Amino acid sequence: MQKTVRENSDNTPMAAPNVIWITLDSVRSDHTTIGGYERDTTPYLADLASAGFGFDTCISHGNSTHPSSGTILTGLSPSRNTVGITGDVLPDSVTTVSERFSEAGYHTACLSRNSYVSSATGLDRGFDRFQWLASETITELPLSTLIKYVRNIRTHSAGLTLDTAKHASPYLMNETAKRWLADMRTEQPFFFYLHYNEPHRPYYPPLSYIDKYTDDIEMSPREAAEFALDVHYNMEKIVANGCELDDREWAALRAMYDAEIAYTDEMIERLVDHVRSLPLEETVIVVTADHGELFGEYGLLSHSYVLTDAVTRVPLVLAGLNEELTVGEDDLLQHTDVMRTLLEVAGADTDGMLGVDLRSEQREYAVSQRGPVEFDEFYEYNEDFDASRFHLPALTALRTDTYRYQESESGSDLFALPDEESDVTEDRPEIAAELSGSLEKWLDEHGQPVGAGERGEFSGAVQRQLRDLGYVD
Repeated sequence: MQKTVRENSDNTPMAAPNVIWITLDSVRSDHTTIGGYERDTTPYLADLASAGFGFDTCISHGNSTHPSSGTILTGLSPSRNTVGITGDVLPDSVTTVSERFSEAGYHTACLSRNSYVSSATGLDRGFDRFQWLASETITELPLSTLIKYVRNIRTHSAGLTLDTAKHASPYLMNETAKRWLADMRTEQPFFFYLHYNEPHRPYYPPLSYIDKYTDDIEMSPREAAEFALDVHYNMEKIVANGCELDDREWAALRAMYDAEIAYTDEMIERLVDHVRSLPLEETVIVVTADHGELFGEYGLLSHSYVLTDAVTRVPLVLAGLNEELTVGEDDLLQHTDVMRTLLEVAGADTDGMLGVDLRSEQREYAVSQRGPVEFDEFYEYNEDFDASRFHLPALTALRTDTYRYQESESGSDLFALPDEESDVTEDRPEIAAELSGSLEKWLDEHGQPVGAGERGEFSGAVQRQLRDLGYVD
């Protein structure tokens, strides 16, 4: 197959670029260097952004991996493609991003550490090469890779332990990606999508990073990691009883989370350095996160219940794109904007997709969605738990530079940013009415489901990984 071509401004042909898209899990923007955090947790991403484009206000399309990844990999809103909202599995009628790249002449590959990006959800569709890494599937890796991992188990993971929740996987992701990249140096351009699980809870950094930020906390590195693991396993009980961690405990939890981010930043640096050492033509690299994380906001942990900036505001770095963009580092953007732009550059079909071409357009507002949630487990721990402050059916939020308006069947709220707990609808009814109208129009154009939503039957291996991540008991 011949390389896809696009044209320069003088109408001379220019080869379509390779695209490497790296999604990290659960990285909130304000815990990164490019987000202005007090700790230099992502120095490499900051360097990568300085040579390309860096954004600290990328608003994710969903509050968790399931809906967010469904939108990144289809270009359709969560409620439209139904993944993570009314369904578990991508409907057959939805065209995936990988299929669009394939039709434009690209070789496509996906390496995923998260079971929500796997054959279980249909998000593997359209990739020429796909692999889901889990405790049950790593035995499929070459023996040489596994031996290298075991030899480095203290540097890149938790040491010799049978507790799979403690182990880190970026080393395995990197080694596998390097092997695949060696196979992809062909006449075809390629689209390579990677989903890393870190720093998703439990926050248990590799032993080489476990003391990265513990000098100023009151727990030892090991105590802090074990405490973070205990919080992970008892999250519902802690939240049900008011999320009343003391300053010492909050400091330990954040130290472990930040250490995981810092370790992953180093591993992304190693991978990108390897990519740049290869004799590749123009290669665009995207590094972002699928969603953020809560640390006490709304009395919550994790990321499953609300659509605040802590959950939806993520970093995004775009490097290697030889194009001018119309957006600045402080402007709003969403993952579909970047994906649509890259597809347009690749000469691929983008008909029906969300997003704007960032070479010529900017967005006025961003929209995030969350599926229905239940609080039964919270009531089991505390019968007086108050869920009335949450939107229990599916929730959609529209965010501008200054406001967040959200709406569900149970009502609506208007927040004047950065305050996301005080509803100002009564004080600013005209703003609420304007944003409500914008959201209604958006839902009519982009939010209507393609079908009723398909429920999936997840395998034992998928269930076990979801358990390790805290999604199921």
